[in-house]
Amino acid sequence: MANNILVALDGSDGGRRALDVAIEHAKLTSSDLVLTYIIDWSPYSFHTPEELEERHQRRESEIERANDSILNPVATEAKESGLNIETVVRHGKIAETLDQVADEFNVSQIYLGRLGESRMRSMIFGSVTAALIQSASVPVTVVP
Repeated sequence: MANNILVALDGSDGGRRALDVAIEHAKLTSSDLVLTYIIDWSPYSFHTPEELEERHQRRESEIERANDSILNPVATEAKESGLNIETVVRHGKIAETLDQVADEFNVSQIYLGRLGESRMRSMIFGSVTAALIQSASVPVTVVP
């Protein structure tokens, strides 16, 4: 059984609560944490060579900003708990990419915070949480 726990972070209070619960679980089970931020990204669009180069540069900049503003601050704090921490930033469809990262890092559980979207918004735009619960290959814990 894997001893890795993935925590999906998005900079929200819900993500922070999910991290706090995951830290306690990791301490109890001697697990390592994989803190993950996914940048919603679709590869399916037409671009000129110049646009592709600009897109690549923007992508690298987004990864750096995500690390600096979201993952690194909480990773530093989580390390104070004595846990082993890995951080991962990826581009892709959020639910699908989270499941891929979970598989790549052989995690046994995924934690994420609930954003509290309205029922109407979820019906129109869909829900990352619902999609992940439906498609994940490991248990998903949604922290309110």
